[in-house]
Amino acid sequence: MTCKQRFPFRFGTTSYIIPADIIPNVEFLKEKVDDIELVLFESDEFSNLPLTADMQKLADIADEFSLTYSVHLPLDVYLGHVDSKERERSVKKCLRIIELTRNIQKSAYVMHFEAGPGIDINGFSSEENTLFVEALRNSVAMLLNGTDVASSTFCVENLNYPFELVWPVVEESSLSVTLDVGHLEYYGFPTALYLERYLHKAKVLHMHGTLGRKDHHSLGLMKPEALDMVMKALAEESVPERVMTMEIFSQHDFDSSCSAMQRFLS
Repeated sequence: MTCKQRFPFRFGTTSYIIPADIIPNVEFLKEKVDDIELVLFESDEFSNLPLTADMQKLADIADEFSLTYSVHLPLDVYLGHVDSKERERSVKKCLRIIELTRNIQKSAYVMHFEAGPGIDINGFSSEENTLFVEALRNSVAMLLNGTDVASSTFCVENLNYPFELVWPVVEESSLSVTLDVGHLEYYGFPTALYLERYLHKAKVLHMHGTLGRKDHHSLGLMKPEALDMVMKALAEESVPERVMTMEIFSQHDFDSSCSAMQRFLS
């Protein structure tokens, strides 16, 4: 039984479910989901950025199978870095991805607000928090000035620090939210409170369970009460274009996650 077009939101997962490149994954998923999160990265050692012909193929598949793509901007961008040159590099990297994906059917751009590789924002002093937030304001302004994409298309994801720290930047810049429920559960944030505060701005939700000390596992490993809470909230505030991404990375986790979602089908 497929879950495609069965929920009051766009049901999705990542572009890394089978051990293959993006196009084979999209081919595998096109009749199973409504949205596919494109996890893109680029470094000196390796890049998975699709070629122009691949981007046209993604657009053609989306047209035929009523798909959209939520594009995850690269993880190695640090929009809250203290160094302005690093912020400029990060923004330019985001703009390259935005240009590459211009002509595909997008639901959102998912983005992280981070200060640098390995930097724990939870350890910041009040002065460092202020500098971090100001750096983010600067980067977001650069990003929005560099593209004609609507600000609400950019969805800031909650990570391992309290989201209220960066909420003023989200609100002031008319950005949206990626509400990662898996992160809330993994790091011990109050899921009910975050749903109450931020669901109205969330274009995307990320769902995944925890196994041992690692997240991004099957939804079958989520606390049932957490999954129930989210599904109840999504039913009460129905937004058909909102995306719920099962942020998992194997066929086993995909199959068991779909099984966990079956009980919510009417």
